[in-house]
Amino acid sequence: MKNPPAISSRAKNLQASPLRKLAAAAETRKKTGVKVYHLNIGQPDLPTHPDVMTAVRKFNEPTIAYAPSNGLAPALQAWSSYYKKLQIDLKPEDIVITTGGSEGIIFALEAVCDANDEVIVFEPFYTNYNSFASLAGVTLKPVTLDIKDGFHLPSERDIVKAISKKTKAILICNPSNPTGTIFSKAELARLVKIARRYNLFILSDEVYREFAFENKHYSIMDFPAIRQQAVVLDSASKRFNVCGARIGIVGSKNKDVIASVLKMGMARLSVATIEQLALIPLLTNPKKYTSPITKEFKKRRDIVYTGLKKIPNITFSKPEGAFYIIIGLPIDDADRFASWMINQFHNNKETVLLAPAAGFYATPGKGKREVRLAYMLKEKDLKRSLELLRLALAEYNS
Repeated sequence: MKNPPAISSRAKNLQASPLRKLAAAAETRKKTGVKVYHLNIGQPDLPTHPDVMTAVRKFNEPTIAYAPSNGLAPALQAWSSYYKKLQIDLKPEDIVITTGGSEGIIFALEAVCDANDEVIVFEPFYTNYNSFASLAGVTLKPVTLDIKDGFHLPSERDIVKAISKKTKAILICNPSNPTGTIFSKAELARLVKIARRYNLFILSDEVYREFAFENKHYSIMDFPAIRQQAVVLDSASKRFNVCGARIGIVGSKNKDVIASVLKMGMARLSVATIEQLALIPLLTNPKKYTSPITKEFKKRRDIVYTGLKKIPNITFSKPEGAFYIIIGLPIDDADRFASWMINQFHNNKETVLLAPAAGFYATPGKGKREVRLAYMLKEKDLKRSLELLRLALAEYNS
């Protein structure tokens, strides 16, 4: 009997999520009676606001029909209203609603790049950018940031070094997943200057916009000179705690970009109808919903920062936004350490699941001694998790 045909090179080379690769081991460990604290993934543990459920129940159409491929008109208007409150000029015709921010990133990459084009990213970066680039046939060109200066942008000269004839865009996440860094207005102006000089798009992933604890968040749309080269990538998931609703957007004043994204939207038909409608109350009065969530995560950020200061010989900076932090550990290999923690270590039948940081880098060997923490847990559990990390490091290094 012949072997079946080989799958595609794209499929073979697609990266598995480093956030989930130890998840099976964690579930196995739980069956042995060990409690596992999850610091590996950014799923908020707060309840979704009941106004979302109320809006779902109000749906009284006889048929759940296809929505228009760019989004339902009331939902597009609600998104535009949300941006207007932020002094961001995105009108309904500048927006295409997508199936979560993930689809929006893929559509944006495909809209501005041809196969084998290059996109500059700053590593460590959101690990799924790797997968999105693979699906779009795009090559990510990493510029490495330094943990010692809080993962802020390097000099203009260092960024320009990464530009080649194949470079079409710069992709940023601001505030950053996985570092918690917020790029300042001056840093964004540096990117705008480069993009204008080399005629590049800037794809700006702004899904953590409201989670700005230390510094003001600036949108790429705050720079009029770059409007025709700027693409906003956004999602309702984290700011409204509706991750499972899978509603995002691509926004741009560049009509060709939006027309291209819409054609891709037509190919996948439409985004879920009821979820689009359910988010309208949140988008039209966003602070009512985002302020309590932001306040809670700022408190958790402060707990993590205080707790980390009690652990000797680690490297980290205070996160300025989002709800992530990358820390440098005094170990030989973060993958090995995280695996040991979930498979062998426990203290009073409790352990922690971490996300090794190498998966957030494109450059081989980078992030080998770093892990990302997502501070999703309540105060008591966060404090215990950090205590367990301190105990685990002491035992591992002994």
